Amino acid sequence: MLLLLAGLPGLCAGQISAASNSSSTSTSTSTSINTISNASNISSIELPTARFVPGGVAVLALGPAAQAPRASFNGVPVLVVGDSKAWHAVVGIALTAKPGSARLQVQRAQPAGSGTGTGAGAGAGAAAPGLPHHDFNIEPVQYAEQRLTVAPGQVDLSKADLARFQTERVHLNQVAATSSPTLPATLRMLQPTPGRLSSSFGLSRVFNGQSRGQHSGLDIAAVTGTPVVAPAAGRVIDTGNYFFNGRTVWLDHGAGFMTMLCHLDSIDVKPGDEVTAGQRVATVGATGRVTGPHLHWSVSLNRTMVDPALFLPAEDTATRTTPGPR
Repeated sequence: MLLLLAGLPGLCAGQISAASNSSSTSTSTSTSINTISNASNISSIELPTARFVPGGVAVLALGPAAQAPRASFNGVPVLVVGDSKAWHAVVGIALTAKPGSARLQVQRAQPAGSGTGTGAGAGAGAAAPGLPHHDFNIEPVQYAEQRLTVAPGQVDLSKADLARFQTERVHLNQVAATSSPTLPATLRMLQPTPGRLSSSFGLSRVFNGQSRGQHSGLDIAAVTGTPVVAPAAGRVIDTGNYFFNGRTVWLDHGAGFMTMLCHLDSIDVKPGDEVTAGQRVATVGATGRVTGPHLHWSVSLNRTMVDPALFLPAEDTATRTTPGPR
C-alpha cells in the first residue's frame, strides 16, 4: 500500500534507509539575528531571520500597546513577543502554503472597564467580527529536488508497518499541537550537534520516481554517539521510538515554539524534564528509516515546521550542505 508522507506534523518526511543512487542539490540559508525588548520579566528576546516564503518565518510588527495583542494564523495561536513600545508576531509559514496574500488576525486587549476587553488569559483564539488584521505577502520559493532509489518495501509499507505508522501519527499530531503559556526566553537557538548539513530544509524528495513531500528539517551528519544538546531551554514533552523518526525527543520552548530531534541512538531525558540550552538530551544514531547516522532537527512554530537555519546565528551555522546520510 502506498504511503504518502507529505504534510504530516511530527514526521521526519522522507527519512529512508538503504538508499542508493541518491543525489541532491541545495543551498544553506544565511541567518542574522535582531533583538527587541520582551515583557514578562525577560530583558530581551532575539528574533529569527524573517523569510516570507513557504517553510519560512514572518516577523510582523504589531505596534505599541500596553498589553500584548493576541494573534492567530489560519486559526492557530501565534507567538507574540515584545513590550509596550513594540510588539511582534512570529509566524511559521507552512511548506504547503501558496504564494500570495496572507492574513494574520490580531486581537488587542481593551482598557479595563470598557466592557468589551479581554484579559491576558481570556478569549484565547477567539475571532470576533471586525477583528483587526495584518496582511502580508508570501513569496514563491523553489527548493531543490532530491531523488533516491530505495528498496520497494521502503516506499510501499506492509500492512503491519502501515498500521503502526497510523497509530503513531495520531500521537505525534497531538504532541505537535502542544502550546504552553510560557514565553520562550529567546528565539536564537544552538545547533544541537556538531557536523555538516547533509540534507537541507525543504528538499522535494522523490523515492523510486514517486514524490514523497518535502524535508521538514535539517539533517546534520555525525557519528553514532555524538552528544545532542537542547538548542534552547524548554521542557521535554515526548520521547519515543517511532517507525520513521526512530528514537525521538520533543522539546517545548513555550507558546507553540518547539523542537523535534530524531534518529537518536540513546535518550537521556524523559517527559516532564526541564532542560537548559546546551544541556545534553541524547546522542546521534541511525534509528528509524535512515541511510546512516545523523540528526534530523525540526523546529515548529504555530504547529508548522519551519527552517531551523533561520534560528541560528550565521557564525554558528553548520558547514555548507553536502550530500550525506538522510
